[in-house]
Amino acid sequence: MTDRYADFRAIARGLGVDAVALVPGSNFERLFAKGFHSHERPLVVVIPADGPPAAIVPNLELRSFDLIGFEGEVFDWRDQTGYTDAFTALAAHMPLRSLAVEGQVMRVFVHHALLAANPGLRIVDGEKQISGLRLCKTPDEIAALRAAITVAEGALADLLPQVRAGMTEMQVESLLIQALFAHGAQDLAFGPIVAAADNSARPHAHARPDYIIQPGDALLLDFGARKSGLVSDITRTFFIGHATDEAHQVYDTVLRANLAGFTATKPGATAHDIDDAVISVLEASPFADRIRTKTGHGLGRDVHEAPYIMRGNMQVMEPGMVYTNEPGLYQIGAFGVRIEDDVLVTASGCESLTSFPKDLTVIG
Repeated sequence: MTDRYADFRAIARGLGVDAVALVPGSNFERLFAKGFHSHERPLVVVIPADGPPAAIVPNLELRSFDLIGFEGEVFDWRDQTGYTDAFTALAAHMPLRSLAVEGQVMRVFVHHALLAANPGLRIVDGEKQISGLRLCKTPDEIAALRAAITVAEGALADLLPQVRAGMTEMQVESLLIQALFAHGAQDLAFGPIVAAADNSARPHAHARPDYIIQPGDALLLDFGARKSGLVSDITRTFFIGHATDEAHQVYDTVLRANLAGFTATKPGATAHDIDDAVISVLEASPFADRIRTKTGHGLGRDVHEAPYIMRGNMQVMEPGMVYTNEPGLYQIGAFGVRIEDDVLVTASGCESLTSFPKDLTVIG
C-alpha cells in the first residue's frame, strides 16, 4: 500500500526531527482532501518519521474527522474540560524530542501546548519543506486552477457592461461578487479589490462606499474564485469614459513588463530572473518612481504561496509551478495600473492560464 505520509516522513528525516505536525490549512487539506477551520479549538496531526500518526481533535469534530480515514490514534477533548489532557496523552503515546511545524500557520497557543506537554521539546520551522510539497501542481490541481480562472474571467466579462461613471466602488464590488458566484465560484479567493482614481494607487485598496466613479478614472479590479480547493487571482485595469495620454503611456509600460515576464519564464530560470526582467522594463521607463511591488507570488491552494517572484530569490522554476505575473505602477494621489496573469511553467516554457484581453480598454 502507498503511504500517504511518506513525503512528511522524509521531511522529518531530512530535518533531523522525530516528527512533523500539521494544523488546519492548505497543507492539511492537500493531504486529507478535507479542511477544518482554525479557531480557538486546537486540532493537530503529528506524523512521525516512522510509525503511525496521531492526532488531537476537538470532540465536536470527531464525526467529521472520521471522514478523512485517519490511520492513527486520536485523542479528543471537550470544551468543558479543555485540551491540556489531550496533549499530555499524545505525548505519552508518542514521546518526542524534536518536531517540525508550519511556521507560517501554527498558532502560538498550539506551540505552547506542545511544549507544555513535552518538556525540552525542540521545535523547528519546517514551513519551507512542508509547503514545498505544493510547489509543483498535479494535473488535477492545474485543472482546478483552470476552472477557478474560467469562473473569474466569466464574471469579469459579465461585470464590465454594467460599470459606468456615477457608481461607487462598493457597488461595483457587489456586482463582481454576485457575478463570481453566478459563474460557479465555491468561495471567493479573497476579498476583491475594486479601486478607482487615487484608490487604484494603493496596491491593496478597499472599496469605498462614498467615492463616486468619475469619467477619466482608472478602475483597478483584482479578484479571484475558489474551485475544488484551488484559487484564481487576476487583475485588470480599465478606464472610465476616456483615458489620458499619461494613462496610455503608463498602461503600455506595465503591459510591456508583463509580457517580459512571460519571455523570461522557463524551466531552469529563477524567480530572480523573472522579476529582474519585469522590473527592468519598469525601471527603464519615465515612471520608475512608481514601482512599489515585486512581480508576483506563487498561486495554488493559497492566494500567496511559494515561489515568490522577486529579486534575490534563487528558487529554480520547474514544470508545474504556477505564479502570478502582476507588474504595476502606482502614483500616490493620482492612479495606479496593474495587469495580472496566472502563469504555469511548462516543460518548454510557460502558459498563461488567464486569457482575458489585456489591451487598454475604456468602459462605461
